Amino acid sequence: ALAPEDDIVRLGAISAIVAEAGPQAAIAALQRTLAERPGWGEGHAQLARLLWASGERETFARSFEDAVAAAPRDINLWGKYLASLVFAQRSEDVLAVLGRARLAAGAHPMFDLYEANAEDDLGHRAAAARLFDALAPLNDPMVALYRLRHLLRARRDREAAMLAERWAATAYGAQFLPYLSLVWRLTGDPRWQWLEGDERLIGVYDLGEAVGPLGELAERLRALHVTSGQPLDQSVRGGTQAEYILTRVGPEFRALRAALVAAVERHIAQLPPDPAHPVLAPPRGRPVRLSGSWSVRLGGAGHHVSHVHPGGWFSSAFYVALPEAEMGGPDHAGWLALGERPGELGLDLPPIRLVEPKPGRLVLFPSTMWHGTRPFGAGERLSVAFDVARPR
Repeated sequence: ALAPEDDIVRLGAISAIVAEAGPQAAIAALQRTLAERPGWGEGHAQLARLLWASGERETFARSFEDAVAAAPRDINLWGKYLASLVFAQRSEDVLAVLGRARLAAGAHPMFDLYEANAEDDLGHRAAAARLFDALAPLNDPMVALYRLRHLLRARRDREAAMLAERWAATAYGAQFLPYLSLVWRLTGDPRWQWLEGDERLIGVYDLGEAVGPLGELAERLRALHVTSGQPLDQSVRGGTQAEYILTRVGPEFRALRAALVAAVERHIAQLPPDPAHPVLAPPRGRPVRLSGSWSVRLGGAGHHVSHVHPGGWFSSAFYVALPEAEMGGPDHAGWLALGERPGELGLDLPPIRLVEPKPGRLVLFPSTMWHGTRPFGAGERLSVAFDVARPR
C-alpha cells in the first residue's frame, strides 16, 4: 500500500505468496503483474525461477519471448533472458537467443560475454579464448571472472593466477578469492595455506538441546518445502529449497536462531586476528548479522554442487534430519566437502576437509571457501543454512 510501484516490494509480496499459498498461486499473481508491466525484467526472471522449481523444464522462460517481442531493443530484458538460460545450463539455447538479440538490439559487450561463456561451457576453448581476449580491454570485473574460469578450464594456471591476484586486490576481491585459492593450490603457491589452511577458520559445533526438539523443527521445515523441484539458480541437485528460515517468528525458529547466533559468536571469538587476511581482518565484538537463511531438503542421490557465497563472511550448514541408512563409506556419502574444486572447471583438487553430518551439528566456514555435499543413497537429508554478514 505504501510503495505499490516498488519492484523490491513486489518481489517480496511474491515470496510471501509462495510461503502462504504455494508456488502456483505466486505464479498466477506474477503473471497478472507481468501482463500489466511486460517490461519488468526481474519479474520475468522470478517467474522463470518459480516455473523451474515447480518442475517446468522446457517452457520455464516462455514469458521472456512475449517481453522481447514487445520491446526488442531492451538490453536489460535480453540480459535477464540469457541469464535464466545460463542458470538452466542451456548453452545451445543461449547462442540461439544471442543471434536474435543482436539482430533486434544491436551489438553489446554483454552479448559478447554471454557468447564467450557459452562457447566455453560447450568446450570450444579456442572460440572462447578469442572472445575473452577481445573483451579483456574493458577491464570489467564480470568479464575478468568468466575469463578466469576459462583460463582454469584451459589449464592456463599461471595466467589465471596473475588475473586472480590482480582482481583480488580490488573492491571486487571477494568474487575472486575462491579462484585465488584454486590457482594457488594448482601452482603449488604456499600462500593458499595462509588463505584457507588455518584449521580455526572451520568450526564444527554440536548444539544439542540448545535448538530445542529437532523432530518438531523438522516438521515445521518440511511444511515450508512447497516446490516440487530444485531451484534454478542455486547449488541444490535432487532436492528443494525454502527461504527466509531464521526470520520466521515461530518458537522453533526463534530457538534455532538464538542457538545459531550464539555458536557464531563463539566461532568468531576464537579466530586469530590478521589485518591482512580477507576473513580474519574484520573487527570483532560487533553484533552478528545474518544476510540470508534457507532450508534444503535432499532426497536419494541429492547433493550440492561445489559453490561459494562471496557476498557473505561466514557460511554454514546445520543438520536437522538425516537418512536412517548409514552415510559415509569410502565415498563419504552425504558428507560436507570443504575446499573441493568445482566440478564444471575440471580441476583435480581434493577437498581441504570432509565433515560428517549429524543431527544438531553446525558447521561454519568462510563464505569464499568452495563447499558442496556428496550424493547419498535413499532417505531425507534436511538442513538449515545461513550466511553471516561482514561487520559494518
